Amino acid sequence: MANPLRCEVLGADAPVPLLDGSTVPYANFDNAASTPCLRTVWQRLSEFLPWYSSVHRGSGYKSRLSTVAYDRAREAAGEFVGADPSAHTVVFVKNTTEAVNKLAHRLRLRPGATVLTTAMEHHSNDLPWRARCRVGFLPVRPEDGTLDADAAEAAIRAEAGRLALVAATGASNVTGNVNPFRRLARAAHEAGALFLLDAAQLAPHRPIDMLAPDDPERIDFVVYSAHKMYAPFGSGVLVARRDALDDERGPDQRGGGTVRVVTHDHVGWADTPEVDEAGSPNVVGAVALHEAIRFYRRHGFGLIEQTENRLAARLLRGLLAIPGVTVYGRSDPEDFENRLAVVPFNVQGVPHALAAAVLAYEHGIGVRAGCFCAHPYVKTLLRVGPDEERRMVAALMADDRSRLPGAVRASFGFYNEDSEVDRLLEAVARLARGEIRGEYRLDRAAGEYVPARGEPDYSQSFALACSPRWDRVPPC
Repeated sequence: MANPLRCEVLGADAPVPLLDGSTVPYANFDNAASTPCLRTVWQRLSEFLPWYSSVHRGSGYKSRLSTVAYDRAREAAGEFVGADPSAHTVVFVKNTTEAVNKLAHRLRLRPGATVLTTAMEHHSNDLPWRARCRVGFLPVRPEDGTLDADAAEAAIRAEAGRLALVAATGASNVTGNVNPFRRLARAAHEAGALFLLDAAQLAPHRPIDMLAPDDPERIDFVVYSAHKMYAPFGSGVLVARRDALDDERGPDQRGGGTVRVVTHDHVGWADTPEVDEAGSPNVVGAVALHEAIRFYRRHGFGLIEQTENRLAARLLRGLLAIPGVTVYGRSDPEDFENRLAVVPFNVQGVPHALAAAVLAYEHGIGVRAGCFCAHPYVKTLLRVGPDEERRMVAALMADDRSRLPGAVRASFGFYNEDSEVDRLLEAVARLARGEIRGEYRLDRAAGEYVPARGEPDYSQSFALACSPRWDRVPPC
């Protein structure tokens, strides 16, 4: 079935070399990590870049134009998730990881406060909180990786009085499971706490509404990234309740743009968002995100959801029919109401890293393998016991990733096609039958397999990737 959205993405049919010397169109199933660039984003940047200049306080025409573009991008970033300009601030950052770290620094916390997150979180919505306070983990069911909502609510109630924040992913980057975040938000507010939604995975696939600032199911903080929304130019977003930020802590990064006034013995900090955006901001990334948001507004989420879910269901049906393949998380190809189009799996007898390498070098298919920056969650899904975990930790601390438990993850974008799914299924079936044509060596420190005869010549696709360090730039 032809996909009408495929033409909207740059490089969707880029030819890539295989081990046998032939080329095939690249099939990208690594969209949960990062997405390619929309054509309309690239076109909008081509229009903007001749007018690019520094923003805020510049008097020149280009500076004023760039300031308007940057400020309008900020408005769009808040509107995209239903922010209330009177209650929320929108801060531009590099990515979701920086957004959570910034909030962890700026959030007003009482001594002895607790933050609860879930046992399925990406490290970026776990480790920043550990640096500031006690962290607890809401349980997941090992059989399918879903959140145990009843147990989560009980844990939230038990922390009432100490609980400052419930920080939960909207959707798992490992299994695609969508959390009941409205239910979690209500429970958090009833316990006197605030609620953060990590929307890095959810925002590109489902609409989000923070709701009114006094709604019992409101979202108090949202974080998301442009590079997962087909605008990979280094921009992310933190949308935060102004009244929950601790102004006495000051910014996490200090310098130009963060102050009202500076003397040798006094610093007067600016208000947010300026105080939280030290230095020259990524105006180009903000403009790119704005155009991506316009794309989502034009097309809506209906067609995007329908396309991704149909393709993932096709993959699930095929994987479940291949002997020796194990699928993790929800595996019902008819049930996508509470999950995204993300499918983790393993092939019996084939290390996950080797499977990913064979798919790439022999079939031109891009997936991701490993623990996906969610070690505790993947360990639960794979039923890794305490003894194996201790051996794993010891090996990793000795720079040996060769035996790291993990899985292969196929994650969809709205531009993928049925023919690509069929290519992936055929390649996995070959793997399950032991059909590996190339020879591979294991890089133990990286935990990755590469062809024994070496990597391909990447300069054939992008010369700068292998150019001399001090190459000569031709004159204009």
